[in-house]
Amino acid sequence: MRISTITNWAYGVTVGLTLLSGGAFILSARSADHERQAVVESQALDELSERLTMAAEQTSEDARLFVMRGEDRHLQAFRGDENGERDREQALKSFKAAALLQQEMALIQEIEQDGEALDAIEERAVTAYTNGDQEGARQTLFGAEHERVQSDLLTSVRQLTDLIATRTNDALTDAKQWSDFWGAVAKSLLGLTAAVFLGVLYFVLRRRVAMPLMRMTGIVNRLARQDYAVEVLTDNRRDEIGEMNDAIQIFRDNGLERERLDAERRADQRTKDLILQMMHRLQACQRQEELAEVVSLFAPQIFPDFAGHLYVMNDSRTALSSIGSWREPRRAGPVLTSAECWALRRGRPHVSDAAAGDIPCQHLEHADEMGICVPLSAQGDTVGLLYFEGASDSQAIASARLYFELIAENIGLGVANLQLRDRLMGLAIRDGLTGLLNRRSLDDALNRIARDEQGDVIAMMVDIDHFKRFNDEFGHDAGDEVMRRVSAILSETVGEAGTVYRFGGEEFAILLEGGAEGSALDLAEKLRTLIAATPVTYHGRLLGAVTISLGAASTTADMPSADVLLRADAALLSAKAKGRNRAVADWVERSSTDRRRA
Repeated sequence: MRISTITNWAYGVTVGLTLLSGGAFILSARSADHERQAVVESQALDELSERLTMAAEQTSEDARLFVMRGEDRHLQAFRGDENGERDREQALKSFKAAALLQQEMALIQEIEQDGEALDAIEERAVTAYTNGDQEGARQTLFGAEHERVQSDLLTSVRQLTDLIATRTNDALTDAKQWSDFWGAVAKSLLGLTAAVFLGVLYFVLRRRVAMPLMRMTGIVNRLARQDYAVEVLTDNRRDEIGEMNDAIQIFRDNGLERERLDAERRADQRTKDLILQMMHRLQACQRQEELAEVVSLFAPQIFPDFAGHLYVMNDSRTALSSIGSWREPRRAGPVLTSAECWALRRGRPHVSDAAAGDIPCQHLEHADEMGICVPLSAQGDTVGLLYFEGASDSQAIASARLYFELIAENIGLGVANLQLRDRLMGLAIRDGLTGLLNRRSLDDALNRIARDEQGDVIAMMVDIDHFKRFNDEFGHDAGDEVMRRVSAILSETVGEAGTVYRFGGEEFAILLEGGAEGSALDLAEKLRTLIAATPVTYHGRLLGAVTISLGAASTTADMPSADVLLRADAALLSAKAKGRNRAVADWVERSSTDRRRA
């Protein structure tokens, strides 16, 4: 029930009880007045009864004293009573003026009759005494008839007195009872009014208003400080306090929703800031390894609930290999083929989730877990794949999916740009036929060595013997195959020991930094014998033996690095002059010359 309704009812009840209490007090006062009137009436009737009794006895007493003593004063008293209105008659008139009962009126009439009879007897006796019949007068006043009439008079007076006393006592008792009754009713109503008032004060103002308001004040103060963790107790009351409690609950829910939205906005802004930072760093990457390092660093910050791989497509576009990973993904391996991924087949993101009823990619293990594949595309060409796994919450996946596609687009552009840069760089520094570093790269390396003075360097010049024969007999394509086969053997054999360059035509150059002269000469002999022992075929035709001539030179204290390649070329010319298919070392030639001079 609403507080206003309770208050109105309490007000109405209080007013009603107050009116009833006032009415009861009025009735109690009127009953008290009636009681006082009954007391006054009782006293007046008692006085009249006493006057009537005394008047009846006094008249007879005056008459008897006169006939006994003969004194005039007694006669005057008797006559005075006769001439004036006697007390008995006055009392009877007063009785008649009062509201008497029928029985009481009958007794009044009897008293009047007995009084008149008694007056007649006494008058006769006084007249007889005055006429000289003293004895007759005495016999009349003291005779049986006088005694009988006087006795009847006094008996009637006593009966009247008793009746009036009984009636007045009953009226007095009844008035007192009504006065007490209405007084008790008034006090009870007053007490009930006070109880209702106190009940309203306690149950309505304190329990239903003051205490809930005090509790709500604490809640509102905490909500004002944006402490939305405060619990608003459920109150099913359908009144103003209940509505206020519901309003506070709505305010708290709105505050929590604002906090949630603010948290989402901050998280979204943080994610965007991290993505922006990653994009800036992707633009500054110069190698795919750097790009993979940037993605592996920022991906777990942007998507803390996801692990993943960054895959890059190989040149043949048949397989992808992982160049970066984060948070140790379990479902996907480091290598996969293009046909194993539905995202690469469809050219759009694919969620591998058996629970969602979608088909999983073939390259994923643990089919009961979720995985997301996002292809990396640039200018209509697929260059790689971005893979995520971890969170199983569909809402989290839906909110992150937009960012998956956003960073995939930027990473795809970054990978494509780096691959294009690598291809352009390869075209600039590598030979298109053999894939070896070209003459420009060789010049840069020699300049760097001369500038930095990094220590001993051994240079080799390699020339394919009688290379023109292959072009003339088998065609230039066969000659190109010979070039590719020789360059492949050179690269594989030299390995990490040095760098192989195509110098020009059928000539190659090899730089060995920090190598010993003896090891370099052994490597030259190994290259010569290995190439000579390797048959070369082209379209099923044996092209014949391929041999090479090598010239080597080293840098020493008296032989600077600036002319090391010239000295290696001179050694190559010496090898050719000595019949080809041989290796000549500059330091060996110089030692022989020194010995001959000696």
